[in-house]
Amino acid sequence: MQDTPRRSQRDRSETMRAALMRAGRKLFIEHGFSATGTPEIVAEAGVTRGALYHHFSDKEALFAAVIRAEAEAIATEIESSGGPDHSPIDALIQGGEAFLAAMRAPGRARLMLVEAPAALPSETLADIDAATGGRTLEEGLRAAGVQDARIPAALLSAAYDRAALAISQGDSPEPWQQALQRLVAGILP
Repeated sequence: MQDTPRRSQRDRSETMRAALMRAGRKLFIEHGFSATGTPEIVAEAGVTRGALYHHFSDKEALFAAVIRAEAEAIATEIESSGGPDHSPIDALIQGGEAFLAAMRAPGRARLMLVEAPAALPSETLADIDAATGGRTLEEGLRAAGVQDARIPAALLSAAYDRAALAISQGDSPEPWQQALQRLVAGILP
């Protein structure tokens, strides 16, 4: 009988971190950040509290990691939605459509648009956004000829967030998508 090869410490650590993030995501969606305790998280993940604190300094750090992972997944979907043959406006509109589609992942709108702003400092959220979707949106606006894209990107981001939240609460996506397309077209020079 052959022995099963031992997994490396790094593999075990990554597996435990992923289990904590899955458990945290699930519970943050079900109960919200403030109503989720670390005992529930470690029980759901099947690990000890020591393991939680080995990987994350506290519940907020775990939550921030979950939000960062969600933002990265959204940005990946946005970035993969366009192609080199699209005009800048088409790329912006397709990126917006990809954002709305990505936000339909179960629980994602609640995590990103309700729980995150209530639980995390605005600086943390700004850092996450600057590294993910906010960066993508600013780059798209600059490619479309908007000189100072920071403020228009912030306004468009807020509009898309509002649309995603409304759609997650049952609104039909089409009127929101049409309004957002007009908004994008109106911002471009």
